[in-house]
Amino acid sequence: MILCLVTDRRRLGAALGAQPGECIGLLRDQVAAAAAAGIDYVQVREADLEAGDLANLIRDLMRAVGGSTTRLLVNDRVDVALAAGASGVHLREASFLPAQVRSITPKGFIISCAVHTSASAIARKSADLLIAGTVLPTASKPTVDYLNKAGFEAIVRAAAGTPVIGIGGLDLPSIPLLAASCAVGMAAIGAFIPSTGEGIPQFVQKRVEGLRFAFDSASRRT
Repeated sequence: MILCLVTDRRRLGAALGAQPGECIGLLRDQVAAAAAAGIDYVQVREADLEAGDLANLIRDLMRAVGGSTTRLLVNDRVDVALAAGASGVHLREASFLPAQVRSITPKGFIISCAVHTSASAIARKSADLLIAGTVLPTASKPTVDYLNKAGFEAIVRAAAGTPVIGIGGLDLPSIPLLAASCAVGMAAIGAFIPSTGEGIPQFVQKRVEGLRFAFDSASRRT
């Protein structure tokens, strides 16, 4: 199972009752905990940061995942990803095509793409990973049209061999949907955010273990 933590320092801080100045520190703790738990990817999605501040954050988070198998992807900023030495980039659907980015990035640079339709998945099959959504209702995107099971399955079929993970409203109860759709995993913001009073490392470790166990169990039944 492929798991991807998508960052949102403000939402993380709000959930834990933190002050604005504490959010970066909490984000670092969350990413370090994700790496320790064996999460495959961390997609850094902090769009309000200027390029210099985002690059500094990426370098800090690269140190937090150092020595682990976790790979850090920068949301849509190819320039920042390259400058900060990140593992790759996650491209918005309206952004560059993966082949365009592949031509200017080094070997081994990971390219993930957001897709919302089957046609988009077909056009981006050369990516290393497709993240399809929004699958189910979610607090971060309350006004979009959701794929639901049928739309998500159609994207997985259209990708034809390129790994697809789902995003949007996904957590432990969604695992049977993912497994039945032949997806290889999920990305999430809220699934990896603890409630006030819960420790980040313990929560993330338990959540990763729970998701992987549920996915393996559901996959054996399909």
